[in-house]
Amino acid sequence: MVPATVNDVGTILLAFDLLIALAGVVLVLVGRVPWIGRLPGDIHIQRGNFTFYFPLATSLLLSVVLTLVLYLLGRR
Repeated sequence: MVPATVNDVGTILLAFDLLIALAGVVLVLVGRVPWIGRLPGDIHIQRGNFTFYFPLATSLLLSVVLTLVLYLLGRR
């Protein structure tokens, strides 16, 4: 096992920082997309003071998109 150098650790930390920043930008922009969370297939039940919401179709769509992106990035 080869010990990690300071440059390797710095590179890894920088990559994680960029991923966290990218996730933050995505979370900010998702709120501006009107159809996210309101797709056909999303379950929304409201009865009196009880509300149940499960974004099934949105979850499946995001799963497919992320799977394709990670597959394409992993092919390099």
